Amino acid sequence: MAVGQDSGAASPDKVAAAIDALPVENRKLGLILVILAALAWSSGGLLLRSVATDPWTTIFWRSLFAAVTLFLFILIRDRGNTLRLFLGMGWPGVLLGACFATASTSFVIAVQYTTIANVLLLQSLAPFLAGIMGLIFMREHVERRTWIAMAAAIAGVGIMVSNTLGTASFTGSLFAILIAFGFGGATVVLRYNRHVRMTPAACLATLLAGTFALIMGAAPGSASLQDVGLLALLGTGQLALGMILYTTGARLIPAAESALLANIEVVLGVVWVWIVFAEDPGVRTLIGGSVILASLVGHSLVDLRRGGGRRVAPPAT
Repeated sequence: MAVGQDSGAASPDKVAAAIDALPVENRKLGLILVILAALAWSSGGLLLRSVATDPWTTIFWRSLFAAVTLFLFILIRDRGNTLRLFLGMGWPGVLLGACFATASTSFVIAVQYTTIANVLLLQSLAPFLAGIMGLIFMREHVERRTWIAMAAAIAGVGIMVSNTLGTASFTGSLFAILIAFGFGGATVVLRYNRHVRMTPAACLATLLAGTFALIMGAAPGSASLQDVGLLALLGTGQLALGMILYTTGARLIPAAESALLANIEVVLGVVWVWIVFAEDPGVRTLIGGSVILASLVGHSLVDLRRGGGRRVAPPAT
């Protein structure tokens, strides 16, 4: 069972100590779960390229299937506490759900305008944007190495979008950066409200995204049976299952290691689309994206070395 405010009075320090005491087998399980989550998430671009529905209809069906999956997971895992978990999130949970919904919606729209590589590489800016927002809203101290990594990442973004100003690809890049802002904002909310349960908030996010898609003109009946099947796989397997695997596995390994392994999504997401659709990301995307990935990976490796691999207590799931 996940550890959180609603599961007892354990303090964050006690939870961290309990996680540190977990056997090596649990750490291996955490590694496997996070890697599987990255594999699940990496299929997003490929599946979105395979459906013929318009963006808002895609968002609706994807969100619906994800919401049902996440709700059933919570219902089975927490049994009679399901309603209490949703009501107990409060406004922080709504804000977290809004951040997740923004990121999820922006992802679908972004891939309509630019390459999958561009989208995935730009969304990997999320940890750095979280650092900036943490400084602004929470007065968190930002290490010098983080500022250096941020500067390198921004340089990478500049290279990626340098020849797309005023084009559809530039619009897609803006939505991809909005994905990073959504995930970065979610990270800050979780830091400040560690009692908020991530899985119910993610379920709320899918409901918000699906409702917004309907308002914006989604036409659920226009999807073919084949498209509905692909969207079911997208919502259930890629979005919901990825979230469940990651939130479970990330509790068993260091935070920096989770962030590092999650980058498998970026690499594989580009590879899948390149193999199936021969989508050329472009030289500048590859160069700029390599700079972004190198800055993130390097930063995570330094965190692991300085932190001694210590497991920290992540937010409740």
